[in-house]
Amino acid sequence: MPYYLDKARESEHMKAKVYVTLKPGVLDPQGKAIHHSVELLGFSGIADVRQGKYFEIALDASLPEAEAREATLRIAREVLSNPVIEDYRVEIEAAN
Repeated sequence: MPYYLDKARESEHMKAKVYVTLKPGVLDPQGKAIHHSVELLGFSGIADVRQGKYFEIALDASLPEAEAREATLRIAREVLSNPVIEDYRVEIEAAN
């Protein structure tokens, strides 16, 4: 699909943004490796690095925002995160 048509279709959708992060106290070896690499590259003043995941979900614009939020929260809880070791946050962006 041409880019301009794809962009036009985006306006027909709400966007759900889901941020998944490790809970405080959960070890983050990938974050530690990134922190080490950043130091090797000469960056200073970095106290810690924690990695996470970010998802964008296109939702039908006709869906009521409360229903969109509830569905996205359920997806985040049941599919996108491991609630034992991860927290998640959901943001809903209205259609343009």
